[in-house]
Amino acid sequence: MASGTLRVIRRRIRSIENTAKVTRAMELVAASKMRRAQARALAARPYAERLRWMLADLAENMPLMDPETLPPLLQKREVRNIGLLLLTTERGLCGGLNANLNRRAAGFALEQTVAAQFISVGRKGSTFLRRAGQPVIAEFSSPGDFPSYEDLRPVARLVMDEYIAGQVDQVFIVYPFFVNTAVQRPEVMPLLPVDPPRDSATYAVDYIYEPTREAVLEALLPRYVEQQVYAAVLELSASEQSARMVAMRNATENAREMIQDLTLVYNKARQETITTELLDITGGAEALKKTR
Repeated sequence: MASGTLRVIRRRIRSIENTAKVTRAMELVAASKMRRAQARALAARPYAERLRWMLADLAENMPLMDPETLPPLLQKREVRNIGLLLLTTERGLCGGLNANLNRRAAGFALEQTVAAQFISVGRKGSTFLRRAGQPVIAEFSSPGDFPSYEDLRPVARLVMDEYIAGQVDQVFIVYPFFVNTAVQRPEVMPLLPVDPPRDSATYAVDYIYEPTREAVLEALLPRYVEQQVYAAVLELSASEQSARMVAMRNATENAREMIQDLTLVYNKARQETITTELLDITGGAEALKKTR
C-alpha cells in the first residue's frame, strides 16, 4: 500500500518536472520575441504622432468646407449602429489578456444605445463572439508574431468600406495598449469617422500643398486609418509576448513550488515506510526470542 503511494507521488513529481521544462522553454521563447515586438510597437508611435500632426494641419480649413464635399471618411452622420474592431491573439497561454479584451469589448457594446457589430482579428476573439451570439461582420486570423503593414491593409480596407457604404456609422478599435512588461491596458479608440486633432502648433506655419490641400487630405485619410489599425496590432503583438512571458514564468515558479511540496510529502511517506519496516523487523526479532 505504501509502495503504491510512493509510486504515485514519484509519477506526479516527474510529470510536474516535465511541465516546468515546457513552461520554462515557452518563457524563454516569449522573452526573445517580446523584445522585438516591443521595439516595433514603440518605433511606430512617433510615426503615428507625426501623421496625426499632418492630418491636423491639413484639416485646418475643414470648418470652411461644405459638409457634403468632405471626404467620406470625415463625414459624420446620425449614429444608428456602430462597428467594433476587436483585436485578440490567435493562441492562449498569455494570462488574462484575451479575457480582459473580450470583457472590455462586450462591456462597451452594452453601454451603447444602438446596435453593435463586430469585426474580429484573432481566434480568441472570434470564439468569444460566437459563444456570446454577437453579430460578426468578418473574421480575420491573427497576422502572426511580427505583422507587416501589408498584412493589415485588408482589415483596414474592410472597415473603411463598411463605413463608406453606411453599414456602420461609427467604428471603434478594442486593443491592448502596451504600458510595460507587466501591464497591458485594454483600450477603446475611435477610428471612424476620422476626427483630426486640433493641434494649435500647426497654425503657426502655412504650408503649401500640391495639387491642393483637399486632394492631399483625401489621399492621406485611408493611409491614416491603415496606420491606426497597424499600430494597434503592433501593440497587441507586444502585449501578447509580454503577457505570455509573465504567465509562463509564473507557471514555472508554481510548478517548482509543487515539486518542493510533493518532495516533502514523498520524503515523509518514505520515512513512514522505513519506520514501519523497522518496527516489523524489531517485532519479529522479539517474537523469535520469546519462542526460544
